[in-house]
Amino acid sequence: MQSKRTFSPLFRYALAPAAFVLCLLLAACDRKPQGPPPRPVPEVSFETVAPQKILLSTELSGRTSAFRIAEIRPRVNGLIQKRLFTEGSDVKADQVLYQIDPAPFQAELDNATAALAQAESKLPATRSRAERYHSLLANSALSQQDYDDAASALNQLKANIGSLQASVETARINLGYTKVTAPISGRIGKSSVTDGAIVTAYQATALATIQQLDPIYVDVPQSTAELLRMKNRLKEGLLNAQEKDRSKVRLILEDGTPYSLEGTLQFSDVTVDPTTGSVILRLVFPNPEGEILPGMFVKAVIREGVNEQALLLSQQGVSRDTKGNPYALIVNAENKVELRSLTLDRAIGNQWLVASGLAPGDRVIVEGLQMLRPGTVVKATPFDPTKNGQDQATSAAQPAAPKNGGK
Repeated sequence: MQSKRTFSPLFRYALAPAAFVLCLLLAACDRKPQGPPPRPVPEVSFETVAPQKILLSTELSGRTSAFRIAEIRPRVNGLIQKRLFTEGSDVKADQVLYQIDPAPFQAELDNATAALAQAESKLPATRSRAERYHSLLANSALSQQDYDDAASALNQLKANIGSLQASVETARINLGYTKVTAPISGRIGKSSVTDGAIVTAYQATALATIQQLDPIYVDVPQSTAELLRMKNRLKEGLLNAQEKDRSKVRLILEDGTPYSLEGTLQFSDVTVDPTTGSVILRLVFPNPEGEILPGMFVKAVIREGVNEQALLLSQQGVSRDTKGNPYALIVNAENKVELRSLTLDRAIGNQWLVASGLAPGDRVIVEGLQMLRPGTVVKATPFDPTKNGQDQATSAAQPAAPKNGGK
């Protein structure tokens, strides 16, 4: 009888792990190698380009200037007796601003009036003598020389009376000039003289300055290049000029506040500034409350015309290459990505006005642009601006992470 082999429990425990490893190796040899899992199809959101009617305008910076300016100067020499206005107040035309001492001018007028009266008192007798001598000359009772002397005396007296009348009028005008009046209505500035100051006629230094503020001018420069571009757009039919609307202009004040009243475009200068290559546009705005002051920096929004077929694209859908040229990625009919080079006209709000590169009906990718390449197949869904605005509001409410480790 063959003897039965027995194994110790320790040997059985050592053999079990080895058998398990052998089974794993055999299973691995039977398994076929597998490649990496397929990449998921990228998901993107797109905007469909559609033409729309928009009013195009240009925003230009400029400065304000008074509608009319009058520098007040005396017309006669004298002493300022009284200043009759409050500095910084509104004055009316013909309002008396300064009173110059009228005493010497009143005396000059009285003197001229007396001299005129003296000369006029001699006129009847001189005229009668000349007429009498004329009748005697007709009867040959008087020589021609005597009549000529009488007639010459009459003419000389008449000329003297005319000169004295002019002197009286001059004295009266000079007396009136002692009251320095406002030539225009407006707001008057500070006075350069006080009571008791001596002034001279037509002196270089103005006594005060009056500025008419209602209406008020706004002068803005516009480059000739922009003028030529606008003319070309009108010529090509890209803009529909509406004359009744193009003359209307809006204003933005220094603090960014829109001015409540509209102005008008008065004229465009015909001379180009050689240093800046621009022309001056003069605008007129009503200013009944005096809110706009001369010398303020403002921005004028000038209407150019209406683009009937404007193509607008969200700014987030426009990218730029290494050279700074704008482009957009679109989804074609096969759901593949295509690259389109763009020509941008200007920014309107948070959108770009596209001059060329897109056509109505193009689906432009605005979300999911990361790692996209032309030819990539994507899963495209329409862009939801409401959801995007909520996401932006949520992210804006969260505090931004500090840059550079908070340094």
